[in-house]
Amino acid sequence: VQLQASGGGLVQAGGSLRLSCATSRRTSSNNAVGWFRQAPGKEREFVATISWNGGITSFADSVKGRFSISRDKNTVYLQMNILKPEDTAIYYCAVSIYSVGATSPQSYRSWGQGTLVTVSS
Repeated sequence: VQLQASGGGLVQAGGSLRLSCATSRRTSSNNAVGWFRQAPGKEREFVATISWNGGITSFADSVKGRFSISRDKNTVYLQMNILKPEDTAIYYCAVSIYSVGATSPQSYRSWGQGTLVTVSS
């Protein structure tokens, strides 16, 4: 299993970042890919998911209208705009066991190592 999340960093509130999740073709070509995040002291929460062919996307209410998700071959991107301090977290990507992603972490496997996003006020 090969997943590599990258693109995190420190940004001011209102700024943008683009996260990338590099997967191997064997692990994601027929599967949805999702992004989750975990802030200090909080549980891991769903952020966004994209279906195997990119045709269906879903977002958490907290990021709708600010985040977008896309995929190109074996890489899935999370474009994050109008970032807020409450978006600060470690962001993880994961491959779903389904072709269309769900919001529950239990339906995902092959988690990446995470990338830290820090939004300053």
